[in-house]
Amino acid sequence: MSVLDNFDTWKDFLASRLEQAQSQGMGQQTISNMAYEVGDYLANSTEAKNEEQAVLQEIWTAASDDERHAIANAMVKLVQNQGNTK
Repeated sequence: MSVLDNFDTWKDFLASRLEQAQSQGMGQQTISNMAYEVGDYLANSTEAKNEEQAVLQEIWTAASDDERHAIANAMVKLVQNQGNTK
């Protein structure tokens, strides 16, 4: 099973990678840039595996570059907040 198959598994995977990046001293701007690159890759190079990914892919495709950066930042905040509520 791929981490992309289930949205909750994907968020857990992202949260784990975010914690790892932060523990290695990676700054917020670098993390945001990486999130943008991952989002761009997924939107352009993978097939959505679930409804949530399909919606994100459609929004990403319709968004401007600035809006894509905002989406990437929102995903980072989503997994940061998820970690704070566990």
